[in-house]
Order: sequence, then structure tokens, then C-alpha cells
Amino acid sequence: MLGAPIAHSLSPALHRAAYDALGLTSWTYRAIECTPDRLREVLSGLDDEGLAGASLTMPLKRAVLPMLASIEPLAAEVGAANTVLFGDVAGEWAGFNTDVLGMVDALAGIGVPGTATVLGAGATAASAVAALSSLGVRRVVVRARRPGLVADVEPWPSAVADELVVSTVPAGVADGLAVGDVRGKVLFDVVYAPWPTPLAAAWSAAGGTVIGGLELLIAQAAHQVRLMTGHEPPIEAMRAAVTHPPIVD
Repeated sequence: MLGAPIAHSLSPALHRAAYDALGLTSWTYRAIECTPDRLREVLSGLDDEGLAGASLTMPLKRAVLPMLASIEPLAAEVGAANTVLFGDVAGEWAGFNTDVLGMVDALAGIGVPGTATVLGAGATAASAVAALSSLGVRRVVVRARRPGLVADVEPWPSAVADELVVSTVPAGVADGLAVGDVRGKVLFDVVYAPWPTPLAAAWSAAGGTVIGGLELLIAQAAHQVRLMTGHEPPIEAMRAAVTHPPIVD
């Protein structure tokens, strides 16, 4: 897992649990602090180690695209890749996006809302819009703090209340937002630490339904495990690793 900051990441626990359950005793997974200016160098080093690939988080999902020899259609459409597979030839890297599939999985049980609001305009927001489109949502409004960077967005709100609100912003950014009448409505907050976020707590207290970022983390990691290992991901073992972590003396 590459990103900055990265110390809080639960991805190593998820992937190691998957490898253990699959009997892949020689497989390893670790978190590496990496900024965009070091990305090519770090990926090259991991490729030289003979690893299967790497996971990417902020702020690398867009920065990696020019470095890839091939990009799956979904990642190209979204303009972001959170997964890199290394090829048989050094430097022949392929990019994939499992965030979209993970969001679809996380939202699968809520039904199809007519409208949705996405908070944020980064790579994860782009994945959220693609996921909502695939689910059949009729209208999506993107709310951005810097709307000049993205077309067809609206200014950052002071309050939110939609059939579905997807918050893709980092921890702390949405803390000041008020919530309206959210009974029967859903908030999907991609943050998983610290949890609950103030927005999630306010939404739940007002009678709304909340889906936490841990669901996305598990779902997108499961798709990464499938891509990297070729095996079906042991989702329950992965979930147990981050919801019931082992006690270490």
C-alpha cells in the first residue's frame, strides 16, 4: 500500500489475513509512505522485488496514470487507478480501479435512490460517481470545495440531506456540515478512522442510515486480492482481521 499519509491504513491487515486464509505463506504486504514525486521510483523498487503489484491511496491514484503501460477501461473512464499489477517485463505496469466495484458492493443493499450528492471532487469522488451511475441513480450532484477544478459541480454546502450522500473527503473536512431531515436517507462516508466522523454521528442521531468507510475498504481490497492472487477473496477472514483484531501481548 502506497500513499501519504499511510500510517493509519488497515490495508496490510486485510491483505495479510487474505493471504493467510488462502495459504499463500510466501506473500507479503506492507504500507509505504510515498508522495507523487517518488511514485515511479518506489514502484520500480517493488517491481524489482518480484511482487505481484501494489495498492494506491491518496494522493497517487491519478498521479500513477502516465506511468502505466496499460489501463483497464474502468480506471481510464474514472481517471484514477488504485491498483497496479506488475508484468513479466520490468516497468510494464497495468492499472485497475477497484474503488468503483467496492462502492457498488457497499451500497448494494440500500436500493437505488433517485438522487445522490457526492462531497468532494477528487479521485474517490470520480469513482463514487461511476458507481452511482452503474447502480442506476438518475441524478448526482457533486459538491466541491474548489469547484473551479471540476466541471458541473456546485459549491460546498453548509448542510446536506439527500436520498443518498456519499462523502469522499478526508477526515475533518466535512465535520462542520449540518444535516437536515435525513430519516429514511443514507450517508456513505468513506472515512474509516477515526470513526464515527462528526458527520456520520450527526446523521445517525437525526435518524438516518450510515454506511462507514470500512465497508468500502473491505470490498475494494477483496477485488484487489482477486486481481493480485487469482483466488477468490476470503472476505469473512478479511473482515474479522479489521473488526476483531487479534490481541498482541
